[in-house]
Amino acid sequence: MAADSPHLLDSLVLGLSLAAFFLFAWVFLVKQLFRDYRRELTTGTAASERATGAQVLFSLTLTFSLTLFELIIFEIADILDRGSRWFYWKVSLYAILLLVIVVLPFYQFYLLLSHPKGSRFARRHRLPLAGLAWLVYFYFFWRVGEKFPLHSAAGASRSWFAIEPAMARVGVFGVTIMAILSGFGAVNSPYTTLFVFIRRVTDDQLRTVERKLLQTDKLLAAKRARLATEETRAAAAHDQRGLVRRAFHSVSQATGLADRTAAGLRDEARVLETLAQQIRADLDTLHYEKGRYEDTATLRGQYFNLLGYVFSAYCVYKVVMAFINIAFHRIGRTDPITYGLTLAVTHANVRHLDVPFWSQQLSFWFVGVMVVCSIRGLLVQIIKFFRAFTRTVSPANVVLLLAQLMGVYFLSSVLLMRMSLPPEFRLIIQDVLGTVEFHFYQRWFDVIFLVSALASMVFVYFVHQAQVDTQRALAFGQEAEEADWDRFERGLQPVGTPYGDGPVRLGGGEL
Repeated sequence: MAADSPHLLDSLVLGLSLAAFFLFAWVFLVKQLFRDYRRELTTGTAASERATGAQVLFSLTLTFSLTLFELIIFEIADILDRGSRWFYWKVSLYAILLLVIVVLPFYQFYLLLSHPKGSRFARRHRLPLAGLAWLVYFYFFWRVGEKFPLHSAAGASRSWFAIEPAMARVGVFGVTIMAILSGFGAVNSPYTTLFVFIRRVTDDQLRTVERKLLQTDKLLAAKRARLATEETRAAAAHDQRGLVRRAFHSVSQATGLADRTAAGLRDEARVLETLAQQIRADLDTLHYEKGRYEDTATLRGQYFNLLGYVFSAYCVYKVVMAFINIAFHRIGRTDPITYGLTLAVTHANVRHLDVPFWSQQLSFWFVGVMVVCSIRGLLVQIIKFFRAFTRTVSPANVVLLLAQLMGVYFLSSVLLMRMSLPPEFRLIIQDVLGTVEFHFYQRWFDVIFLVSALASMVFVYFVHQAQVDTQRALAFGQEAEEADWDRFERGLQPVGTPYGDGPVRLGGGEL
């Protein structure tokens, strides 16, 4: 009985942590993602039932993902029995793989087929159709993995129920996503954090854009009022045409003219709506840039600028090392903590440094910081993604997609995190995923990361030039501005951008 007590205690500790993680995931989902949909999702309707299922699956995925990182930290700190850590590590991997590969895609197809606006046949046979769609998805998912060198051993398991082949295939997609995001972040982060890229925004420029927005809103309201009048007139003309079409041919001509006028006004209103959205976006950007510029004079701003230079140096280092690794087919075999301590002992005359001890302690904190930053960054992006896409897609479907991406992200992080650990702490990963070709994922990450970074440089350059052109276009006087908007309202000024000529014109005539 005494021999079993540590395992029972370990089960209690892991059980409590699982419950805490699930509660955190559930509260995060309700408070951050579903907070704008509470009335819609608490009425006992079918939408509420779909959202509840998505909440459970999202919370389970985040729970087991956090458990993976918790067990890695337990491995470094030697918390819990080794056998218990290995058992729960394997259970967590199986659970996430089952969710990512089977449950989440199937339920996604099921919800799409159950949509009220879909066909009656699809809703009636949604269960078998969802199963068929999942089989097609799984076939291509499995076949894509066969095109990559995912296994290091010739005798690797080929079973569809083994962890290694499933983990290897998920890792291809996850590492690709992580590399693309990391490459963009390595370029975009210095651009958005360093003071050298900040543009000075004056109060006059802000007032100019605010006046343009007010004028656009007034013009849009006038166009909508005219459109409503023309639509009423066209409807009345249609009624007249049905009664006296043969007797009065001029009525038909008047009806056609009214229809064309309404169509033209509708197009003009659509152009103005797009224009107003662009001006609002520019106004938000200018307010943000003005705040950043004012922040440069504060101690807090100087501190973050210094951190920005440090992080920028790290980003440049990552890009250069990715290029070197690709050019010379190099693979890092030493974790950064041990490598740094070895350099300190060799070149800094630190002879009495206990490398194994400090390697363990620093690895614990290093992995902890990596885990916290990864989780925080991922959750922030999830909130942005959710708010951007739930305007056109069902919240439940977006949550399921985010849960799948999140599971793939965490599983891929485990594959890439292996090289950040000293060799003695990699056993928990290698024991379960021993046949996975870890070096392939490092090379694959470097290639995609470098391509993404180069593409992001081009993208950020054009974005910067567009913002500079917009700011230059704001540097005109009040008289020129009023003259331009007078011509704009009369239909003589081309419309395409709020600060310059474009290909679209408004109809002539004063409002």
